[in-house]
Amino acid sequence: MTVTFFMDGKEVSAEENKTLLEIARENGVDIPTICFHEATTANALCRICVVEVEGQRVLQPACIVKAASNMKVQTRSEKVIRARRTILEMLASTMDLSEAPEIQIMMYEYGASSSRFPDAERRQPEVKDDNPMFVRDYSKCLLCWRCVQVCAEDAQYTFAINFDGRGFETQIGTFFDRTIPETSCVLCGQCVAVCPTGALKPKREFLLEKGLSAQEISVLNTGRKKRK
Repeated sequence: MTVTFFMDGKEVSAEENKTLLEIARENGVDIPTICFHEATTANALCRICVVEVEGQRVLQPACIVKAASNMKVQTRSEKVIRARRTILEMLASTMDLSEAPEIQIMMYEYGASSSRFPDAERRQPEVKDDNPMFVRDYSKCLLCWRCVQVCAEDAQYTFAINFDGRGFETQIGTFFDRTIPETSCVLCGQCVAVCPTGALKPKREFLLEKGLSAQEISVLNTGRKKRK
């Protein structure tokens, strides 16, 4: 069964139960995403994919809202663009986006200013380096939840990490703040693979950026003494 509706003034037909984001991509319409990932369950956390649906009071997240017959959708209305720009500016004011190139491109495309909220409190926790495979730098974390999802029902069923804290203090953490080796983590690396901002980074990459040579890293990994 198909539904027919209007997207940016163009009549579109699509299979029933498909989301607006899926249909937009099938029809070459660009809707930006951050928390969305093909390998995880859509959760509409970041709200960068919002669109304007006629008759709805608030903007709707395209990643979870399904198309309906006769729906009229605007993907780049003035209201939508303003909302996306504000979200990007709020992210830039509180976290380090230096290793999030896709978001930096969005900042440029939407004319978002990183100095829009100069009095915002920035997230600056210490880097957590507690295992041989990856480091956790939560100053770069935007709480997209991808890592939690692949660690849980979407992939690994390990449940080693989850949301921790409340409000501004919310971050991704381990249960009882244990180190990674003390959790149920199996060091599969799937959380690192889906991280969009560099908050989770392979240990080797982290050490190379710190100036260590490949030989020095090899010695650290194996525990062998460096030859003279």
